[in-house]
Amino acid sequence: MRFSLISTLLAFGTLSQAAFNKGAINAFNRVHPRRYDERRAAAPAPEQPAFEKRSKSKFLNKHSEKFVVNGSAIPEVKFDVGESYAGLLPISQDPDEERKLYFWFFPSTNPKAKKEEVVIWLNGGPGCSSLSGLLTENGPFLWQEGTLAPVPNTYSWTNLTNVIWIEQPVGVGYSQGKPNITNEVELGKQFIGFWKNFIDTFELKGATTYITGESYAGYYVPYIADAFITANDDDYYKLGGVAINDPIIGDGTLQQQAVIFPYIEYWSNLFYLNQTYTNALRWTHQHCGYEKYLKKYGTFPPPEEKFPVLPDPYADTNPKSNYTCDIFDWAYSAALDSNPCFNIYHITDTCPHVYSQLGIVNQGDYSPPGAKVYFNRTDVKKALNAPIDQTWYQCTPNKVFGFGDPNSNRSDTSLAPAQNDVLKRVIEHTNNTIIGVGRLDFLLPPNGTLFAIQNATWNGKKGFQKYPQDKEFYVPFHIDYNGGRLSEEGIVGQWGEERGLTWYEVQLAGHELPGYTAGAGYRVVEKLLGRIKNLGTIENFTTQKGNFQGNPHERDFSLHITQLESLAFQLAPIFFLQPTSKPTLSPTPADTTLEISTAHCTVTMLAVRRSLRTPDPNEPYLTEGHDVIDMIDQAIKKDDHGKLRDMAMEIGIDCGREDDAGLTLV
Repeated sequence: MRFSLISTLLAFGTLSQAAFNKGAINAFNRVHPRRYDERRAAAPAPEQPAFEKRSKSKFLNKHSEKFVVNGSAIPEVKFDVGESYAGLLPISQDPDEERKLYFWFFPSTNPKAKKEEVVIWLNGGPGCSSLSGLLTENGPFLWQEGTLAPVPNTYSWTNLTNVIWIEQPVGVGYSQGKPNITNEVELGKQFIGFWKNFIDTFELKGATTYITGESYAGYYVPYIADAFITANDDDYYKLGGVAINDPIIGDGTLQQQAVIFPYIEYWSNLFYLNQTYTNALRWTHQHCGYEKYLKKYGTFPPPEEKFPVLPDPYADTNPKSNYTCDIFDWAYSAALDSNPCFNIYHITDTCPHVYSQLGIVNQGDYSPPGAKVYFNRTDVKKALNAPIDQTWYQCTPNKVFGFGDPNSNRSDTSLAPAQNDVLKRVIEHTNNTIIGVGRLDFLLPPNGTLFAIQNATWNGKKGFQKYPQDKEFYVPFHIDYNGGRLSEEGIVGQWGEERGLTWYEVQLAGHELPGYTAGAGYRVVEKLLGRIKNLGTIENFTTQKGNFQGNPHERDFSLHITQLESLAFQLAPIFFLQPTSKPTLSPTPADTTLEISTAHCTVTMLAVRRSLRTPDPNEPYLTEGHDVIDMIDQAIKKDDHGKLRDMAMEIGIDCGREDDAGLTLV
């Protein structure tokens, strides 16, 4: 049975594939991915998690010792980030090779990682540094836009396994040498030359490699993975799987132009465009054939015929080259009129623009007078074994596919990986390919990526046979002790899986998905590594201690009971409650009763309520959790402090017996 996308409220829009056009490249040359800003307020600083120390490193040897980074001496970072190695390695085994890629490698203390696996992270661009991903998305410490200083990242991927951030291709970041590639096949060959040197340096022969990335890494990751497969050498290129989020993997006109109007309709309350402009966009969507195209090819399963190529509105050979059909840029301009601080990568952002320590890349990026780009500081370069005389850019102005010439008109000449057999080979080789999107991403609306996939064939069939949104994406409930890095929890989106390919969407994520939704990004890596069965698994994070997902009467509160005070203070403002004085709460054994003043009983029980929230009311054992929540709600509404005290006593909290006079409305 066919499932029509257009007949549902899937108005995210997208479709197509065929010959390569420059639309995607042009879009990425016009606007590079910007970093995001963590908007949630930090809680009163609880004790930060400590990094585990190694007695003896498995990665330190005579070849790797020159790359050692002192984890307690990184500028502006007031804590030890743990063991890491950074520096330059050549892209070939030629002793005179001058082209070198820069890397920063963090071994994991997770015993499941051992020494047999490594995750690679790549940012896109083309030409953007992967260090921006490390510093603002998934590294062991973060310094996000608008924040005062670096903080430990509770959701660092290094908690799960060994991770390396690589600046590539040649010409990006600290990497050295003159770019000389014109396509992705050449890029893949240079990358595996670097990777062989990395494996030899850290004595990692036979290790399983997982390749991840975002944005233009939708090109990088599949082509590099294909180079691994072609090399056919498990000593150096044993490929375990790939995961890419918000990727460009297909025809640019399809992934941006064809789907942008349905996307705007879906989020109409956010864009808030006037009716005249909305009607003009609708007319363009229809006049340029996008609406008809989506209706014909937006089905599950897709038509067997190859999707025809949509005309590129930027091409000189296009009879409508006056940009009549450039609805994407029209819509972007309209969004900027409505919201002058509109963020193409995270559409809910509003003014003001916030300062980024990574420098100015896109329209709207802000850098105050006298501000220094973090990775351009001499003390930072020295600490990270980076070339002192190298000017670091978040996204290089030099064309990495144009021999480093900033004025070159050359761009990547490769077909997108979903337009040829590259993505097909990667899926069929690994049967462990994950592609996902954030629904707040304007640059690459979700349905554009989905329909690029629908025009690809793998494991005997074309596209997804049914709409891959039939399951709920679950992020475990947890207690956040680190107010500088918070994560969503519960049902955060949908997912589906067919024939070795997993697709997922996260409702409140933007383009840089692991940065905006830390828990979802972390869960994807757990799935990639085989630590969990699928993205709907109702289980703890594999690095989480205690029982927070099952029957609320069996959950292990003892592991976090002494942290309820901090959580209560986090939650109080959300419920418009203001504790008038901070109680004294000392850590106690799990089998004893904690004493806090009645003044904080309500707020503390709100904290308990939060930890009892349940994702599926249809599960009988979870119904008890809803019953407890209802009891707490009713007691708070009725000001029944006696009931609250009794409930608190059941989990080892003594709220006292005096009158409750310590809460005031704010």
